[in-house]
Amino acid sequence: MNWRKWFDDCKMAAEGAVSATREKRFWLGFVPAFLGFGWLMNMLAGGTAKFQMMFGMPFPEGLKIAGENLIALFGVGQPFLEWLPVFAIAVLQGWLIGMIVLLWKKKQENAANLEKVGIVTGLIALGAGCPTCGTTLIAPLLGAIFSTGGLAITGTVSTIVTWIAIIVAVFALRRLGLENYVIIKNEKYLRRHKNTKD
Repeated sequence: MNWRKWFDDCKMAAEGAVSATREKRFWLGFVPAFLGFGWLMNMLAGGTAKFQMMFGMPFPEGLKIAGENLIALFGVGQPFLEWLPVFAIAVLQGWLIGMIVLLWKKKQENAANLEKVGIVTGLIALGAGCPTCGTTLIAPLLGAIFSTGGLAITGTVSTIVTWIAIIVAVFALRRLGLENYVIIKNEKYLRRHKNTKD
């Protein structure tokens, strides 16, 4: 394994993942996914009892249970060591979904420019693969299933499954970060190419 290339890829992926936060489209995916996954994980922690209580009570009390589990995502009334993995997974899932939304739109926009400049095709090939299919889309969903299922199991199994979900999400984020990095470089190249032609 070429460790230098691996670290370079990680550096580019981190730059691509961080630069995604400057885009409005990223936040349109991140915020609902973060809140939705976090709420779901808190609701499923310990099984389905909270759902049964929420639907078995009158409306105001059921809504209160739903609200308490939403604010629990921000650590309110939660032990730190129980809150931290839930929050980390919710952030990672939100980031992944936000990047999928962003990359989907960017690839649609860049596809129209592929015929104009030859090097763009090479740059896109570096980030080959549709960000909305295969493991890139399945990874955050599996992470959510594993983490919510893991939180419903007590003891060591829960901890192991939760950390597996976090690792899977980090690897998926690395791939999406690389794709975003390539597309950003592509956009910069196209802008420079357009300016030199003008």
